[in-house]
Amino acid sequence: MEKTEILKNLDRLRNPRILIIGDFAIDEMVFGQTERISREAPVLILQHSETKIILGTASNAANNISALNCGKAGAIGVLGDDYYGGVLIEALNKANINTDYMVVDKSRKTTTKTRISGSCSQSITQQIVRIDRQTKTSLSPDIEAKIIENIKKAIPLYDGVILSDYHLGCLTENVIKAAVETAKAHNKIIVADIQKDMEKYKGVTAITPNQPDSEKFLGYFINDEESLKKAGEELSKKLDLKYTLITRGEKGMVLFNNTKDKPVMTKIPAFNKKEVFDVTGAGDTVVAAFTLALCAGMGPEYAMVVGNLAASIVIRQFGCHTTNLDELKNELNNIKEI
Repeated sequence: MEKTEILKNLDRLRNPRILIIGDFAIDEMVFGQTERISREAPVLILQHSETKIILGTASNAANNISALNCGKAGAIGVLGDDYYGGVLIEALNKANINTDYMVVDKSRKTTTKTRISGSCSQSITQQIVRIDRQTKTSLSPDIEAKIIENIKKAIPLYDGVILSDYHLGCLTENVIKAAVETAKAHNKIIVADIQKDMEKYKGVTAITPNQPDSEKFLGYFINDEESLKKAGEELSKKLDLKYTLITRGEKGMVLFNNTKDKPVMTKIPAFNKKEVFDVTGAGDTVVAAFTLALCAGMGPEYAMVVGNLAASIVIRQFGCHTTNLDELKNELNNIKEI
C-alpha cells in the first residue's frame, strides 16, 4: 500500500457523518492531595484538587469520530434521570456530538466509573478506589421502542453507523436488528465493535474484534498463519460480513476482504509499538477511524491502515484519548513503510 495514496485521502475523513449506537458512559476522575489518616476509620483523607470528566465506552468512539470529522457525530443510547445523566449530555455536547436521539430511562443509572486518586509531594498520583454506577439489565420494552424509533429517524441522516457494545443492555437483539435493517435499507455502512455474543451481529458490514475475543467466539487459539486465515474466513462466513478486521495488539491487524470471489487476507504490523503507555480505549479509536475511512470511500485495506495509525497515537497517552487529522498526517509521514 502506498503512503502517498493514504496521505492524499486523509482530508476526506472530514466529510462523512457517523451515528454511534450503544452503551454510553463517562469516566469521572477525582484527584486529591493526601492530608492525613482519618480519626473515624483507617483511611486516607484527601484534599480535593480537581475532577475531570472523560468520555468512555461508546462515548469514546463518538468522541474519536467528532475529533476527526469536525463534529459530524450523533449518539443514540440511554442515560438515567440523574445527576450524571446531565454530566454525560454536557460532555457529549462539549465534544460536538449530537445528543438529540439519546433516551432518558428513569429506571436506569447513567453509567459512570469514578476513579479516586491521591498523591503527596513524595509520590506519584495513584488510584485508590473505583466506584461503578451502572445498570446492566436489558432495556424495558417501552425504552427499547423509543431507541428503535430514533434509529429509524436518525440513520437516513448519516453516512455510516457504529454499534458499540459494552454489554450494558442498550444493544438488545431488537435494537441491533432494527439498526442493521435500517442501515441496509438506506445503503449505509454499519460496523460493530464487539467483544462477545458476535452471532447477534450477523449482516453488519464489518466487525472489529480483538484476537482474544475472536478466539473465545470460535473456540480455538490463533497461533499461526493457517489458524489466522481459518479464523478470519469462519468469522466472515458465520456473520455474513463484507469486511472482518481483527486487531492483534503488538502483532498489528489483519483484514479479510470478503467482496471478492474468496476472502483476501491483508496483514499490517503495529505502528510505534515501542511507545505504548496505555491501550485503554484503543479499540474505540480503531472502529472510529476505520468506519470513517470506509464511509469516505477509502478501500478497506487503506481504512485498516487509518485505524491502525489512529490507535498508534492514542496509546501513547494514559486513559481514553482522541486524535485528529494533523496528527494522523504527521504520524503517517514518520512511518518508513506499511
